[in-house]
Formats: sequence, C-alpha cells, structure tokens
Amino acid sequence: MRFRLLRRNLLLLLGVIFVVVTLLLSTRVLVVSENDAGAASFGDDVSSGSRGTNSCETFSFASLSELAQSVYSANYKQCVRNADRFPGEPQLVLVVQVHNRPEYLRLLIRSLQRAAEVHSFLLVFSHDYFSQEINTIVQGITFCKVLQIYFPFSTQLYPKEFPGQDPRDCPRDASKEEALRAGCLNADHPDSYGHYREAFITQTKHHWWWKLHFVWERVPAVQGYGGYVVFLEEDNYVMPDFFHFYKLMVEFRKTSCQDCDMLALGNHDGGTDFASTSDKVSTSGWMSTKHNMGMAISREVYYKLMGCSNDYCTYDDYNWDWTLQHLSGTCVSKPLKVLAAQASRVLHTGDCGLHQKENCKPELASQKAEGILQKARDGLFPPRLVLGGTEPVEHRAHIKNGGWGDVRDHVLCNNYSKRL
Repeated sequence: MRFRLLRRNLLLLLGVIFVVVTLLLSTRVLVVSENDAGAASFGDDVSSGSRGTNSCETFSFASLSELAQSVYSANYKQCVRNADRFPGEPQLVLVVQVHNRPEYLRLLIRSLQRAAEVHSFLLVFSHDYFSQEINTIVQGITFCKVLQIYFPFSTQLYPKEFPGQDPRDCPRDASKEEALRAGCLNADHPDSYGHYREAFITQTKHHWWWKLHFVWERVPAVQGYGGYVVFLEEDNYVMPDFFHFYKLMVEFRKTSCQDCDMLALGNHDGGTDFASTSDKVSTSGWMSTKHNMGMAISREVYYKLMGCSNDYCTYDDYNWDWTLQHLSGTCVSKPLKVLAAQASRVLHTGDCGLHQKENCKPELASQKAEGILQKARDGLFPPRLVLGGTEPVEHRAHIKNGGWGDVRDHVLCNNYSKRL
C-alpha cells in the first residue's frame, strides 16, 4: 500500500516537472523567435527607430522640468544601444557634437554606415538641443554601438535664466555706462570689444569643453579604451576609408612622428587633389582653420588640456577652436604638434550654422559630398602613408573674437570637471 502511494506521488511529481519544463521550453522558443524576427526586420534605413536595441529610457518632452529630468537620467544611466549585437571593446570612439540640424545629421550617419569596419565603433552623440526627431534619427542606427549624452546646461533648459538669456541681462550693444545706470545683471563684465553676453553664442564653447571632460571621465564605456577619441560635428561627412586611414596614421605616428600630439583626419580643402595626396600626411603646429575637423585626441593630451581649464574658460573668444589654438604654446608650453591627412577623410557639408540660419540646402550638400566621393574612389584605402610636408611647430597668435567676457561663463565652464 505504501509502495503504491509512493509510486503515485513520484509519477505525479514527474508529471509536474514535465509540464514545467515544457512551458519553459515553449516560452524560450517564443522569445527566441520574436528576437530573431526583430533582428531580421532591421534594414539599412537609419531612421527606423530603436527596434532591436537595448532597453533604454524614453525621453519626456511634456514640460521643461520633465525634459531636464530626462537629460539627467540619461546621463546617469548611459544606455549603450546595440551593445548586445556588437560585444567587446570598441576599436574606435567617435564623438559627434549635435545641435539642431537633423538633415545634416542624417548625411553624417549615412556616411558612417558606409565606412569600413563601422561595426567596431562606439558612436557617442553629444546633444545640446533635445527633440524627438533627433533622438529618432540617432536611435535608428543599427550598425554599431551608440551612446547619447546630453549637455545639461543647454540654453533650451534655461530659457529665461543663465546659462540661457536672462531678461535682466544687459543688451549686447549697450555701453558700459548705460548698463551700469540700468543695473542689468552683467553690467561689470562686457567682452574685450565692449559687447555683452549672448547666450546662443556661448553655448558651443561650453558644450565642447563639457563634452571633452564628460567623455573621458564620466563614460564607463570609454574607461578601458586606450586609443584616440575622434571628434566630429553633425555637419561632417566621413569617407569610406576613414577608419583604415586612422589606423595608418596611428602606426605612422608610432614609427615616424612620436612627438605628434594630435591627429587630424579632416581639413577644409573640399577634396581637392584627392587622388594625388590620398596617401600623404603632413606635420605642423595645431591651427584652428586647418585642424578642427576630425580631430583625434589621446588621453594624455586630454590631461594636458584639462590642466589649462582656467585658461580655456577665461579666454575671451567664444570659439572653442580658436581658444585651443591660443592654449597651444601658452598654457600648453610646448605647442601642440599635429599629424594631418592631406586628402581629407572628413568633409564639411554644412552651408549654415551659428551665424547663418537661413537658406540651408542639405540636398545640395549631399550631392556635393557624393560628387567628391566619386572622384576620390580610386585614391581610397592606400596601403601605406608617406610624409608629404612639414611646417614649423609654433604658437600662432591671433586676434581674439570676444563674446566670452561674462564671469558667469568662466565659473560655469571651470566647474564642469568638479560638478559632473
């Protein structure tokens, strides 16, 4: 009797186990099938949304306070999209500074999608303007790992107070005497040319310095990375052999230019004489007008620049690149030496920007970039590099542009490395 009871209980237990295992296997098959179907649905369209990416937070644009909360939460959690599809450490980190030119951003992403070995990249998009359209464009990328970070002192988040434009601020063209009589907030601090602060003018320099610090110090996905970080902007366009050429430059620096501080993969020549210069590099001191596009910075050079935080943050020029040229040979005592591509691997597509906001024609920019690419095809992917020229490495003084005289900007800029 006892034996029959034990046998019945054993059979019942085995039956329960069989049902549970069957349910688990069925659920697993269903999940795997759904994931496979999702993966199969990915196309090459860079605006296909965030399907197939890691689970990331949704931005809220319902109110200013909710938008600010979304920004801070995203910077804290740092969701890396597509990390499951592209495991391992990145071979190249690209950081793109993004404002509000979505059509140009699409062109950049399209060019990146065509770049050789792009699957090994980590793309970091650093935003100072927040919109669903721009988020959708970036979150549609499926060809490599993607991280979005957000400049938390954007004027969009502070529309009526510093660092935005406070209504109590002095008018740009008021004289100092008029400003003092009116008692406006920054009456004591015009720039070198007697003009008062304009918030939209200051933002790009703020964003660039914050981004430089945040990427190197506050992004876990970059902490174990030993290569250069390449800096781009939303109106750039990369050539298909961008990464191939970058690797050749890194090797050339090791063997032939060990005192070079930076790499510059782009210039402003617009593809001129690409075929005859495709395998050539040159060396010189870093110059704003030549080397501010596709600039690659190592961690060592980052530390040099951060040692000059106060000089960067108080120099009266609203341009980050002219400020950098000022630092080279002043605060950075030995002028920065750059190894530069003679045939640019980064094109500039923007026909409008900070000062030109009307008559933007991204379709013409796209045609121009495609035309340059077609002419350059035979010169892409050179097997090796040769030194095509050298220039003196020296401090190049220039006339500062002003726009950065307000002490509030100085203090905020200096605080990035302390507060974030």
